[in-house]
Amino acid sequence: MQWLRADLHVHSLLSPCAAVEMTPRNIIRNAVAAGVDVVAITDHNAGDNVAAALRAAVGSGVTVLPGMEVQTREEVHLLTLFEKMRDFVVWCDFVKQHRSSLQNDERKFGAQFVVDESDELVRIEPAMLLASTDLSVQQVAEQVHSLGGLVIAAHVDRPAYSLISQLGFIPPELRLDAVEFSKNADGASAQRRIGLIGDLPVIHSSDAHTIEDFVTGPKTMFHVESPTLAEMRQALEAGNGRRIQR
Repeated sequence: MQWLRADLHVHSLLSPCAAVEMTPRNIIRNAVAAGVDVVAITDHNAGDNVAAALRAAVGSGVTVLPGMEVQTREEVHLLTLFEKMRDFVVWCDFVKQHRSSLQNDERKFGAQFVVDESDELVRIEPAMLLASTDLSVQQVAEQVHSLGGLVIAAHVDRPAYSLISQLGFIPPELRLDAVEFSKNADGASAQRRIGLIGDLPVIHSSDAHTIEDFVTGPKTMFHVESPTLAEMRQALEAGNGRRIQR
């Protein structure tokens, strides 16, 4: 077993709210320098920079998990994580069918850059990725789990775009693998939500939109045999000697 330092909520420059410095190669380079073993690239409603991040990480010792931060029709943010690119591609195609038809306004929201592993521009994404999909939280969870992925309720301590802020509770029928507290969660805000999250595992992530966010933001330690999603799932479940530490 080994302890791995993981950040499961990192935005690349595909997210219009992220800085242009959040390129795949720059994220990986800073992960190595900061001792981050596992990084999930989780852009808003899209995953077009994940493949570049995987290629940029080759030989670095950093494991990249394909991911996405989905905004549901309830305006809830859910982190969706996958092991295999083939499953992630299916998920990306599914989400794309349920995204808003609105076009992005770069002057208002920022540009959405797709780049390669050398950080060279490939294209600019025209769709408005910050808009809600027409998928419900239940639909997201069911589809992700059918593909073998994990679903984590993002930044549940925040006053907007979280499962608790939008619904006021966690639906008992909703299957979540964990909930995430943000870097701004203090003792009081976290404590107010303890009764609402029940026995769900709690992780901390950076929700990085800048390199400084990424380097200084919170991480979660996973005690696992290897940096795979299957191992991390067991750690969240505290099974077979695996566990997490915030």
